[in-house]
Amino acid sequence: MRVVFMGTPDIAATCLKKILADGFEVVGVHTQPDRPKGRGMKMVFSPVKEVALAAGIPVFQPENFRDEETVEQLRELKPDVCAVVAYGRILPQKVLDVPTKGCVNIHASLLPQYRGSAPYQWAVLDGLKETGVTAQHMALKMDAGDIIDVAKTPIGENETAGELLDRLAVLGADLLSSVLTRFETGDVAGTAQNEDEVTFAPMLDKAMCPIDFTRTARQVHNHVRGLHPWPVATMELQGKKFKVHATAVVDGEGEPGQILGLTKTGLVIACGEGAVEIRSLQAEGGKRMAAPDYFRGHPLEM
Repeated sequence: MRVVFMGTPDIAATCLKKILADGFEVVGVHTQPDRPKGRGMKMVFSPVKEVALAAGIPVFQPENFRDEETVEQLRELKPDVCAVVAYGRILPQKVLDVPTKGCVNIHASLLPQYRGSAPYQWAVLDGLKETGVTAQHMALKMDAGDIIDVAKTPIGENETAGELLDRLAVLGADLLSSVLTRFETGDVAGTAQNEDEVTFAPMLDKAMCPIDFTRTARQVHNHVRGLHPWPVATMELQGKKFKVHATAVVDGEGEPGQILGLTKTGLVIACGEGAVEIRSLQAEGGKRMAAPDYFRGHPLEM
């Protein structure tokens, strides 16, 4: 069975590595064009491109599929299946129609929950205790295809979105391999999504970063976890701006935003209900540090 893989970031690279290791015939890889990155704005390859080049697989990097030549390149690969994981491109119907057995997508949520670009982050932001990955037949409408299968996992109480993604990548890779095996045998029946249960996961942005200490301690903790490693929650403290990398829910009462004390493990701040302990932070222009270490060198006005 001839597979064309489409994906860009690390979660997609993990899935590509898995299906290659499991012996699937990947005849081509589509990934986003190289982008400038870092202070030097050096052009860098996507994680998927790195894996494909190392495996000797032809790589295609179209900006889009609007022109017929780009679609024809895909047709020339004669794919039976297109496997799509976090590609970052909308596929028009003329692309979905190319593979003889269809297109399968791995999405990092339990659909129909959290359709969109930031599913696992919103699962953490909303304080869910469980999430997972979904294999779906691709449809023209975003993340709305029939569900082939799912794999579930609990979300740790202190797990960040980045840590969760690392686990979902492995879960998604296993699910993709399993579903591609079913494509080989023809057993790929899907179940329509319940449109009444649809929720959305819009893209994150830096406007979300400031912490609102009038919310409950649990909500503040989820906010910090859900925005890590990007764009990272922030707070202002005695005239200084900090990125907040890690927190914990602790006992404490006070006015929202009030400093309740500095412990061996962090800085305790009152919330609208309860308190959070800031355990790891980063002053503007500085490096990430454990909160007690930072405040030993920068005493607070208590």
